[in-house]
Amino acid sequence: MARRRTGPTDVVRAIVYDRDGGACVRCSARQDLTIHHRVNRGMGGAREPWINQAHNLLTACTTCNGWFEDNPRESYENGWKVRRPQLPGEVEVRYPDGSLYVLTPDGVRRTTVAAAR
Repeated sequence: MARRRTGPTDVVRAIVYDRDGGACVRCSARQDLTIHHRVNRGMGGAREPWINQAHNLLTACTTCNGWFEDNPRESYENGWKVRRPQLPGEVEVRYPDGSLYVLTPDGVRRTTVAAAR
C-alpha cells in the first residue's frame, strides 16, 4: 500500500523556496534546506486545509529546524512557530535581516505596520 502524502505539494514547496530566497529564514543558510511547518501538522498530518499552504511554511536548514523545536519561546516570539488557535496568516515572521512580514497563502510576504516602525 502506498503511503499517504501529508506534506505540501511540489508547487507549494517551490513557492515557499522562492518567497524565502532559497535560504533559511533564521540563519540564511542555503544548504540542507527543508520545509518547516509553523503550526505543527501532528501525527499523520493535520486535517486543516491550510496546514500545507505557503503561509504556514518556511524554508529552514535542518539545524534551525531542530533549533525551532528546542527553543520554543524564541521560535514563537519570532513567528517561526505558531500556537493554535492562532492562524499562520495572523502572526508575523522575523527574517534574518530583522524584517517582519505576514505571509499569505499565495506565497507573498507583506510588511506590516508594526514592522515599519
